[in-house]
Amino acid sequence: MSTVVLDASALLALLRGEPGAKKVEGALGDARMSVVNMAEVASHFHRLGMPSDVVDQMLRPLPVTLVPADAELCWEAGRLRRLTAEAGLSLGDRFCLALAKRDKLPTWTADKKWKEVADVAEVRVVLIR
Repeated sequence: MSTVVLDASALLALLRGEPGAKKVEGALGDARMSVVNMAEVASHFHRLGMPSDVVDQMLRPLPVTLVPADAELCWEAGRLRRLTAEAGLSLGDRFCLALAKRDKLPTWTADKKWKEVADVAEVRVVLIR
């Protein structure tokens, strides 16, 4: 059973060797992630011009449980828009928060702005750095 929900920024920190990478690496096998957030990670590398097969070879083997974007998550992510607008959170950010809230798990991120919305989103936010 997963014990944390990863934001795209946390996984990107690991893959790019940024501060917080070791912390994320230690939780990887116990992590879950919305498919929306994994799409953000894949999009990052495609935008840099990385070939599709290389992106797939890098991301598909990761021991992260991918969670589909279902109707329940879509409605919660939409509801969170009003609560997170001032912090500038994206749709992907809100899907991550919605998943963490639904599954009653902490969410890990590199985005310090998330601490501003943790209480109103009813989610425990852990900064990886």
